[in-house]
Amino acid sequence: MFKVLVSDPISEDGIKALLDSDQVQVDQKTDLSPEALKETIPEYDGLIVRSQTKVTKEILERATKLKVIGRAGVGVDTIDLEAATEHGVIVVNAPNGNTISTCEHTFAMLMASARNIPQAHKTLTEGTWDRKTYKGVELKGKTLGIVGMGRIGTEVAKRAKAFQMSVIGYDPFLTEERASQIGITKGDLDTVYENADFITVHTPLIKETHHLINKSAFQKMKKGVRIVNCARGGIIDEEALLEAIDEGIVARAALDVFEEEPPTNNPLVGKPEVIVTPHLGASTSEAQLYVAEDVSQEILNVLADQPFHNAVNMPAVNDETRRTLEPYYLLSEKLGEMMIQLAKKAPKHIKISYAGTLTDFNTELVTRTFVKGLLSHYLGEKVNIVNATHLAKQYGLSYSVENTTASMGYSGLISVSLTTDEGEYSAAGTLFDGLGPRIVHVNQYTIDIAPTDRLLYIQHTDVPGIIGHVGSLLGKHEINIATMQVGRKQAGGQAIMMLTIDRALSEDVLGELLQVDHIHSAKNIDL
Repeated sequence: MFKVLVSDPISEDGIKALLDSDQVQVDQKTDLSPEALKETIPEYDGLIVRSQTKVTKEILERATKLKVIGRAGVGVDTIDLEAATEHGVIVVNAPNGNTISTCEHTFAMLMASARNIPQAHKTLTEGTWDRKTYKGVELKGKTLGIVGMGRIGTEVAKRAKAFQMSVIGYDPFLTEERASQIGITKGDLDTVYENADFITVHTPLIKETHHLINKSAFQKMKKGVRIVNCARGGIIDEEALLEAIDEGIVARAALDVFEEEPPTNNPLVGKPEVIVTPHLGASTSEAQLYVAEDVSQEILNVLADQPFHNAVNMPAVNDETRRTLEPYYLLSEKLGEMMIQLAKKAPKHIKISYAGTLTDFNTELVTRTFVKGLLSHYLGEKVNIVNATHLAKQYGLSYSVENTTASMGYSGLISVSLTTDEGEYSAAGTLFDGLGPRIVHVNQYTIDIAPTDRLLYIQHTDVPGIIGHVGSLLGKHEINIATMQVGRKQAGGQAIMMLTIDRALSEDVLGELLQVDHIHSAKNIDL
């Protein structure tokens, strides 16, 4: 009999699966102080929380039986994930339960911004009958740009199609085939900015998406565009948004999230052109029920040693597998991060091959780590080693795994390839005794380079002096080169150059590099 503690208020309907199980005893204690929780937690195998309970390192140190923590919601900022992982506790959340509620709130904000509903309501309640000022626009025939085509973005697209809107979707993992299945047009960010009458964002907040919609983006938009953000504060540069409103570029903005929450002295709050709500995207009775149901089922699966999908930390592995494969986790993750940055188009298929001693082990965790690295460049902390392949399927990204005897003389070799609409990209990596992870092939060129934080990848023609040109240019801009590797198939033919550098090249320096004769492309790779 397992014991599960519910320490925050959650309806019994939401945890019905646990209550009905003859393998689980559920205790609901929602008024425990941190000290009381520390005293009682040693009894429990599972813990369900919302945002009230803080699961600290000190509590986890006392949780000697705890196998799983379930967060009835998405955010896990109240749980010490590092400590949970260290103590072998799996943390699961419920990212799917609020999909429809956030989608519907997005559409409510979309329609409110089109018809000026909050502004007209306020004016009328203050005693003024004003039909002229609040004349709106129809959704029919307009173009909706969706930045981020995950679960929520896809649901928004379906509803927009029902309103006879044209939809342009942008997502780094959106392929033409998937866009066609949804019934939308695939576009890049500039296509969205230049053509959309309405724009809504549905991406995680990571380094690549922070201030994704900025002053430069607003300058590309149609005059009179309407902007909706029910995703995360910080995706839209609020200062740039304020300026775009004052310049008449943005007719209306509808914000459910802010860079600072709750917002204090935010000039967007109270501005007539802006509709605001206090982060209500997941605040429906149904969503709260669904996330509780989802996390309850996940906890049952973990306790019963059944497959689960929404873990947010690394699952436990046996000691032998950990000792052998742990060095390959870093290698495979770095290969994934590098490959997605090398590919110019959304990947459609991944192929992963293992050779040498790796064929003696179950390499599923290595595969998941590669996929995690591939997806995390755009999805950030949303993806982890457990949910990586699940998310890949959601994005229509297929993968295959094989063992091969083609180890090319290495004791253990990971070979990967990405298939895109533009072509195929490939790489391979291994471990060298005393040197750690090494990348030994890139797009069929042989090299030997460590997957460090900053790489510069150059495609060029193999002519005398080209290396000197690169070194001189980087030196002129005070960019230090740690190592340099050149790969070629034949003298005078096409070649690649990979450098480890102390800081990334700016766009201006990249542009200057591309002016060098015989250099065809140059790209920063951030690992």
